[in-house]
Amino acid sequence: MQMVRTLFCKYDGRPHRLLETIKLGEDEHGLWVGSIPGSRAQRADGNWVTIDYYRVRLFPRGQWWSALFNDAPHPTEVYCDITMPAEFGVDSVTAVDLDLDIRRLRDGTVKVMDEDEFLAHQTLYNYPPQIIATARAACDWVVANISTTEPFSTAYKTYLDNLRALALTD
Repeated sequence: MQMVRTLFCKYDGRPHRLLETIKLGEDEHGLWVGSIPGSRAQRADGNWVTIDYYRVRLFPRGQWWSALFNDAPHPTEVYCDITMPAEFGVDSVTAVDLDLDIRRLRDGTVKVMDEDEFLAHQTLYNYPPQIIATARAACDWVVANISTTEPFSTAYKTYLDNLRALALTD
């Protein structure tokens, strides 16, 4: 298994979330990585949390978002972080988290989250106007496409299946 270190930072460079993930592959949508139940992630406050569901994450190349796809029965099927385009290393991915998040629940409900944090951080981190506008446009695009367009519809399901199978062989 090839591991990929995934790091989300805030605009000032401070770590926000760190995970060691399993590389699942790459396709026209981007790089796919996964986490199995029992693996751990570190939060910004330094605390470690345990992953409770199979989940895969997509880091699209050149896009201002990344998407997390949770296995059933997790109530959130798809969780998108609005980020600056990810930077890819040999065995790492780093993305700057821009606060806005979009959730698609299993019942199809779509919610934009953390708009208050996005507003507060515009001042705290002094986001340039272009960053603000691009983050908003990316958020709008995700909201418009998260229920009807790939990779949000079915593309991730193959990667979830592969992750489950991989975990069973270890």
